[in-house]
Amino acid sequence: MSLRAEITSALKQAMKDKDARRLSTLRLISAAIKDREIALRGSGEEETLGEADVLAILGKMVKQRQESARTYEEGGRLDLAERELAEIEVIEEFLPRKLDDKEVAAAIDAAVAEVGASSIRDMGKVMGALKARYTGQMDFGAVGPQVKARLSQG
Repeated sequence: MSLRAEITSALKQAMKDKDARRLSTLRLISAAIKDREIALRGSGEEETLGEADVLAILGKMVKQRQESARTYEEGGRLDLAERELAEIEVIEEFLPRKLDDKEVAAAIDAAVAEVGASSIRDMGKVMGALKARYTGQMDFGAVGPQVKARLSQG
């Protein structure tokens, strides 16, 4: 089953279960996907999003909610922070399992070998290969410095 079909199925189930919080988050996910498709149509590109595009949208939604939750906690609004964290849980159901540190290191090594990277100038190629294969499975903000360190070693 495709990711979009899973989301639609979960949305229907949340309606049947009358789970308002889950339903709200699932509707936000669907709206974000549709917004992206509309934006693509406006630029004359392909009208449907692939799995990688949907994963990228979900990853971005998680990141936004993490930042919001942090801001709410700093501002003393724990009720709002909890709501953001609950939304993250729902969104993460549709993301693939996160890679552990050893798997990330192995993925970096494989990407370096795949693109034939030999210096820091090849960092963009390595990051592109990682994003193409591991979207939603690793935090690219944390992986960037690791790739840089790996390429600096030579």
